[in-house]
Amino acid sequence: MRAFSLLDLSPITDTGDARQALMNSRDLARHAESLGYKRFWMAEHHNMTGVASAATAVALGYIAAGTDKIRVAAGGVMLPNHAPLVIAEQFGTLAALYPERVDLGLGRAPGTDGATMQALRRDPMHAADHFSEDVQELLHYFAPEKPGQRVRAVPGVGLGVPIWLLGSSLYSAQLAAALGLPFAFASHFAPAMLDQALHLYRTKFQPSEHLDKPYAAAAINVFAADSDQEARKLMTSIEQQFVALRRGTPGRIKPPVDDPESIASPVERMQVTQALAESAVGTRETIAPWIDRFLERTQVDELIVTGAIYDHPARLHSFALAAEVLQSRVDS
Repeated sequence: MRAFSLLDLSPITDTGDARQALMNSRDLARHAESLGYKRFWMAEHHNMTGVASAATAVALGYIAAGTDKIRVAAGGVMLPNHAPLVIAEQFGTLAALYPERVDLGLGRAPGTDGATMQALRRDPMHAADHFSEDVQELLHYFAPEKPGQRVRAVPGVGLGVPIWLLGSSLYSAQLAAALGLPFAFASHFAPAMLDQALHLYRTKFQPSEHLDKPYAAAAINVFAADSDQEARKLMTSIEQQFVALRRGTPGRIKPPVDDPESIASPVERMQVTQALAESAVGTRETIAPWIDRFLERTQVDELIVTGAIYDHPARLHSFALAAEVLQSRVDS
């Protein structure tokens, strides 16, 4: 493993607001920077009352302004929601302000519901069908200006902002391989096709001007604490969110509960267990062998760690414990 990084959805608690969530995210980013995390990822989600990072470029600008060296990364921008030129200008602006610190991860899913996607002024039926063309258009905007080029991203042109493809299926793995781009798999909530996607990406990879060999990342949840019991309790907040989302009643993150079985029906708990299968839960000593098995199995170049934890100090502590494990796993 070459690096480890952190994905934060800037969770809004049931007693907090978006301002506090974003302030907590910047505090977490500073914490991550001091612990050796290479990248701080934030994701675009719309019409979700428990997520404060919908305007991802704006949120990342706030994070970058409050840190010194950690890379800020969209993990990701849901490209079907946007015109590629607008995203090129947004991330070109970030790259102009924070040189060599910005990464742009792109997803093909809308990150929201159909009605909200229509409100974003995009076509919910066909926008995703143009994902490959939109990615290549975005790469064009970040390339050096060509003679006679009529449309430019200003800022953006010539800045070469690194583009990643993100996904939870085989589509983006195959496209990333064909375009010679880095690839990250969303195994923290959709683990089923992780191994197959990584294999496809690596075997089909075509070297490009962007990357000479495959660079694969995968995301896991980490809920770490000073006791296994406390760590398991921390995880119940995200479990409650998943149950609410599947019931069609998404909301803000709720406090953890002592009894995980009280959250939902047996069928719902089974669904959540499957979705969150790639989760390391426990003390530092408990999560270390779990992470070692995951790294041995996947051979990822970068491990992305996430974990929606209700209490901010507990979240800081969890990522600190994870970093203690991961620092010794980074290739020298």
